[in-house]
Amino acid sequence: MHTPSNSKIALVLGANGRLGAAAVQAFAAAGWRVLAQARRTPAALPAGAVHVALDVADTAGLAAAAAGARVVVHALNPLYTRWATDALPLMRQGLALAQRLGATFMLPGNVYNFGAQMPALLSERTPQQPTTRKGRIRVQMEAELQAAAAQGTRCVVIRAGDFFGSGTGSWMDLVIAKSLRRGKLVYPGPLNLAHAWAYLPDLAQAFVAAASRDTLPAYADLPFGGHTVTGTQLLDALERAAASLGLAPARGFKRGGLPWGLLKAAGLVLPMWREIAEMSYLWQVPHALDGTALERAVGPLQTTPLDSALREALLDLGFVKAPARPVMGSS
Repeated sequence: MHTPSNSKIALVLGANGRLGAAAVQAFAAAGWRVLAQARRTPAALPAGAVHVALDVADTAGLAAAAAGARVVVHALNPLYTRWATDALPLMRQGLALAQRLGATFMLPGNVYNFGAQMPALLSERTPQQPTTRKGRIRVQMEAELQAAAAQGTRCVVIRAGDFFGSGTGSWMDLVIAKSLRRGKLVYPGPLNLAHAWAYLPDLAQAFVAAASRDTLPAYADLPFGGHTVTGTQLLDALERAAASLGLAPARGFKRGGLPWGLLKAAGLVLPMWREIAEMSYLWQVPHALDGTALERAVGPLQTTPLDSALREALLDLGFVKAPARPVMGSS
């Protein structure tokens, strides 16, 4: 563990979320002093991190508490059913805070911007042609960051595929591995199509690497390569990870799919199912993220092998009691 330096202060908004928690760990391990903003006290904070209990809407209070911060990591994410009302206001609050602090604003981006006709390989040069409400909101968010960058606030978007690892609340635990203990895996799309994934501890390391570079442009759109695998490749790796933890059934895993027709029909009355069904194209259109620009900007990045990442994700989800792990450094 590096000794935290007061010259490197990072404010992480939403420290109790999956990305927020991973970012707190990664920045602290890299020697930053970390201010972990969250309404509830985080379950565990590493050395070099302190809890900030102020609401993100309290710009003046947070700015005072985070005086000297070089980076604001916007890890806040509204409920899926409240994106239309909450996503932009939350981002604007985080951006206003970064502007007040004179800090770099960092936003986790995704692939919603590119729409249902997106090409197989997505880069910072790919045209953004959203076909959903959430995609249009994402495009507007990034347009506002570009405008802020033109006025002098450095803004960095690190774009990634579907998150997994670092706790609950992702496709991995809510759908794919939900019935793992009963010997069944469920994949949301055709098994032969490629899908982009981001292991959160690796993505958090990318945030640290970008935050440590003073040479980035005023606005940087940096896709994170992560893991791109077909459904078959993912489930094969997940089965190997489960077997390494003693979780494989004697007769092997059964595999199933997601009943999208039922979800879409139920979405007529259930708001959450409606929001999920709107994004179903992400499992029907193969896509990968080109991480060349990010690695050109920050250098080589850590990529945890898929089997190892999935094994750690299963441990984080509590499928088995985790073995003793070494003290976390800049892993």
